Amino acid sequence: FTDMITALGFDADDTLWQNEQFYRLTEKSFTDLLADHSDSHHVSARLLEAERRNLKTYGFGIKGFTLSMIETALEITDGTVPQAVIGKILALGRAMSDHPIETLPHVHDTLEAVAGKYRIILITKGDLFDQERKLAQSGLGGFFNAVEIVSNKDAAVYSRAFTRHADGPDRAMMIGNSLKSDVIPALESGAWGIHVPHDLTWALEHAEAPANHPRFRTIETLATLPELLHELQQ
Repeated sequence: FTDMITALGFDADDTLWQNEQFYRLTEKSFTDLLADHSDSHHVSARLLEAERRNLKTYGFGIKGFTLSMIETALEITDGTVPQAVIGKILALGRAMSDHPIETLPHVHDTLEAVAGKYRIILITKGDLFDQERKLAQSGLGGFFNAVEIVSNKDAAVYSRAFTRHADGPDRAMMIGNSLKSDVIPALESGAWGIHVPHDLTWALEHAEAPANHPRFRTIETLATLPELLHELQQ
C-alpha cells in the first residue's frame, strides 16, 4: 500500500509558518500587565485554564486567546482590572493579527518539490479570517490544490477532506507539528501521519507519540519529506 500515496495534507501554524512564538511573546506581555496582582506562573496557569474552558465556545485562534486574556485579568483582579489594562490586552490581540507571516525553513522548497506529483491540501484549524490572512501573506497559496480551514481536527475531518479533494485517507499523508491534532487523528482516519516537531508546542496540543503505528513517521525538518516519500514508494 505504500506506493499508493497520492495526496499530502499540510498543517499551517508552526508547520509552514511561525505561530506559537507570537502567543508566547504576547503571554509574556500579558503577565507583565498583571504583575502587581500575581506572579507570572500563576497568571499563565489561569490563562491556560481559561483557554481550555473556552475552546468549545470561541474555538482556536487569536480572538479566543484575547478573550481568554480578558477573562483571566477579570478573575485575577476580582473584577477590578483597570480599563486601561483591558485596552492594552485588546491592543496585544490586534498586534498578533497584524504580525507579518514568517515561513519556516525549507517550506517553499519542499512544497515546490512535491507540487505536481501529489494533490496538495492545506488542512488547518482556527479562525477563518485569520487563517485566510496568513495564507495570503505567506505567498504559498499557489502550491495548494485545496484549502480546508476547520474548527477542530479529528479522524472524520481528515476522512472528509481526503475523500473530497483526493483518493481518500488510505492514499493520503498528513504532515504537521502537533501529534494531537495533525498526526493521531490522521492515523485514525487511515492516512499516514508525519510528525515534524517544532521547538514550541502549545500545552493543549501535547500527546504521546504513536511510535508503533505502521503509518507513523517523524522527520526533523520538512526538507527530508521528499526523501521519505521516495523511500515509501520503493
